[in-house]
Amino acid sequence: MSRPGNSDLILVLNAGSSSIKLAVFDGTLTQILTGIADGIGGPGTLKLGDVKTAQDFPDHATALHAILQALETQGFPINRFAAAAHRVVHGGTALTQPTRLTPAVLTAIKACTPLAPLHNPHNIAAIETLSALAPELPQVAAFDTAFHASNPEVATRYALPPQIEARGIRRYGFHGISYASLVDSLPALTGTPLPARLLALHLGNGASICAIRDGQSIATSMGYSPLEGLTMGTRTGMIDGNAVLRLAEEDGIAATHTLLNKESGLRGLSGGLSDMRALLADPSPASAFAVEHFCYWAIRHAGSLIAAMGGLDAVAFTGGIGENAAPVRARIMDGLAWLGAQIDARANATGATRLHAPGSNIACWIVPAQEERMIAGDAQRLLSHE
Repeated sequence: MSRPGNSDLILVLNAGSSSIKLAVFDGTLTQILTGIADGIGGPGTLKLGDVKTAQDFPDHATALHAILQALETQGFPINRFAAAAHRVVHGGTALTQPTRLTPAVLTAIKACTPLAPLHNPHNIAAIETLSALAPELPQVAAFDTAFHASNPEVATRYALPPQIEARGIRRYGFHGISYASLVDSLPALTGTPLPARLLALHLGNGASICAIRDGQSIATSMGYSPLEGLTMGTRTGMIDGNAVLRLAEEDGIAATHTLLNKESGLRGLSGGLSDMRALLADPSPASAFAVEHFCYWAIRHAGSLIAAMGGLDAVAFTGGIGENAAPVRARIMDGLAWLGAQIDARANATGATRLHAPGSNIACWIVPAQEERMIAGDAQRLLSHE
C-alpha cells in the first residue's frame, strides 16, 4: 500500500463549514494524533495534539495548508503518508463504496452538491486543496450515505412521480460511516456474534436510527437530507411539508432554511440550549420538555424501524449523546420495555459496554463511535488491492 520510502500512515480529514478535523492512523489502525483547524472564515485556532495556536483562516485552503505545516513540524511531513482519506457526506446513488479519488470521481461528487449543499462543497474544497498541495498523495473518499445503499426501494422512495425521483428526490440516509463502524466493531467489543436484527442509534447534535438486519441497513430515520427524522440539536427532525411551505411563503426560503437547520430541535424547544449535558442539568420546564421530546421521538422512530426488521434482537447506542447521556438511554430503553428490554441501572449509570440486565429479551450495548478509524481502514483496504 505504501508509496516507496513511506510509512503506512493514513491522514483522515473531515471538512465542515467552519472547521477541518483530522486524525492520523498507523498501519495497525491505531490513532496516533488528532487535531482541528477551527474558525474557518475568520480568526481561528489550530490544535494538533497538545499544541494549540491562534491563526487566521480565510478559507479551507489556508486552513489545510496550515494543517500540513503543523504536521510537518511535529514530524509528519506529507511524504510520510500512504494516503489521505476524506469523509464525504453525500455520494448519491452512484458512489456507494469507499473510492479512490480520480477526476471522474470528483466530478461525480460535485454532481451530488445539490443533494448536500451544506456539506459537499467543504469536502470538495479539502480534496482539491490537498490535490494542489500534494499531487502525488493518493486520496480516498468514504461516503456517509453509502451504508444505506442496501435499503430496498420501498424504503427509499417518496410517494412522488418517477420524474421527481429522477431529480434525486428520495431517501438516502446518513451517519453511514458510523453505522458501518458499529457493525464492524460490535462482535469484537461484545464477544458475541453480530445480532441478526440490530437497532443502532447514533445520537449526537445530529441524530438518527438505523435498522440493521444481518449486517446491512434496511431502513433509517434520516431521508433526503440530515434534517429528516429524530429531534436533533438544532434541526427539527420530521415536519409536515405543508408547514415548511407556509414558513417559506411567509418568512422566505433563506430564513426558513436557517430556522429548520440551526434554530429548531432541542435549541428551539428549550429556548436556546442544544447541548444535551446542559439540558439535563437545567431545571427549567422548557429544557425538561426538550429532553422528553428527543426521547419520545426516538422511541416512535425506533418502533417503525423494529417493524421494518420484523422484530428486535439488540440495541446499540453510539454518538456523543448515545455514549454519554445515561438518562437518555434509560428513557429510550424504557420505551422499549414492551419488547422485554431491561437495562441494568448501575451499568447504564457508569457507561458500561453491556447495558442489558440478566433476563432481558433484548441485548443492549454502548459502542464508541470510530468513524475516523473506519475511514482509515477503508483507505487501507482499498489501496492494498491496487
